[in-house]
Amino acid sequence: MQKITPTLWFDHQAEEAVHFYVDIFKDAKVLDVVRYGEGAPLPKDTVLTIKFSMAGQEFVALNGGPAYSFTPAISFVIDCETQEEVDYYWDKLLAGGGQESQCAWLTDKYGLSWQVVPQALIRYLGDADPAKAQRVMMAMFQMKKIIIADLDKAYTGS
Repeated sequence: MQKITPTLWFDHQAEEAVHFYVDIFKDAKVLDVVRYGEGAPLPKDTVLTIKFSMAGQEFVALNGGPAYSFTPAISFVIDCETQEEVDYYWDKLLAGGGQESQCAWLTDKYGLSWQVVPQALIRYLGDADPAKAQRVMMAMFQMKKIIIADLDKAYTGS
């Protein structure tokens, strides 16, 4: 059991959202479901909480009503090795009404913010040569989804 578990507050779509995420992340799975009973704020048998895991991290999704919503102040970073992996997560998380943002950020159809980040970006931004790192940063600022080939060109100055 992990010591800290992030809880994601949904209006009424917790179960739908969890199945969306479980379908995207190949190692994801539902771990436990608790449903509302009689006299609760949402209809009987509606999910109250649904515990799930993605990439070895446990989460809880809660149907808490419309009192709160997600903001980009909290996001989840997906560490990607290849462009194929970046493309996969980018496309899957945008499906059904997500919104692209700048510099590897997107918001899925439930309003949750994600960063789909290739390892090359982090490696290049941390380069000891400040000119290379600056060129990569400037290239990143022009992108929504990160294109590794374009980072490579910026890094080499070509």
